[in-house]
Amino acid sequence: MTSPATLSGVSEPDPLRASGSSTGQPVEVAPSAPARVVVLASGTGTLLRSLLDAATGDFPARIVAVGTDRQCAALDIAADAQLPSYTVRLGDHDSREQWDAAITEATAAHRPDLVVSAGFMKILGSQFLSQFLGRVINTHPALLPSFPGAHAVPEALAHGVKVTGCTVHLVDAGMDTGPILAQQAVPVHRDDDEASLHERIKVVERALLVDVLAAVATRGLIWNGRRASIK
Repeated sequence: MTSPATLSGVSEPDPLRASGSSTGQPVEVAPSAPARVVVLASGTGTLLRSLLDAATGDFPARIVAVGTDRQCAALDIAADAQLPSYTVRLGDHDSREQWDAAITEATAAHRPDLVVSAGFMKILGSQFLSQFLGRVINTHPALLPSFPGAHAVPEALAHGVKVTGCTVHLVDAGMDTGPILAQQAVPVHRDDDEASLHERIKVVERALLVDVLAAVATRGLIWNGRRASIK
């Protein structure tokens, strides 16, 4: 069995393993408490606010910057918290590769131990995932691998599922395909519509993300092929 490749600080690029390929050796992310965390967001910033509310006292992580791909409410939350922020718009670049390089550089400038994609509505590219290999965490409002993508809640309702939920997972090159770190179920009520169901999922999602971030910062994780586990 190959030994894990321990990561701290900026990693050397390895697009194959960043894509979650099972052909690479296991990747170990060492504990880093208090972890420096950059949060990526595209919208209202409710997950960002939950992380900021949690990251006080002896919480083992600190939000050090907020990155966005557009003007959005998350920037206002960052300003209120007196956090540095940056915006890297896809439309300001000639290609996705150039955008990927730019957001990688902007994020790396804040020396994060972990990156949280909190409602970030762009797929991160190979440069970013290689630079922060095994250290990018995302949330999704469904029990993956069911209902990936941007319409998870209405699709769950349309399929008549009785239970849905949320997933916290590592980010790889696919859309919501990275190894799962934690999941929590949310029952679907007979009278649910998209808004009511999504609101109940959000409550669980916020708490689960805070718990996972604290656990990874404190104990680290191991990523081996399709599986990832907090140590």
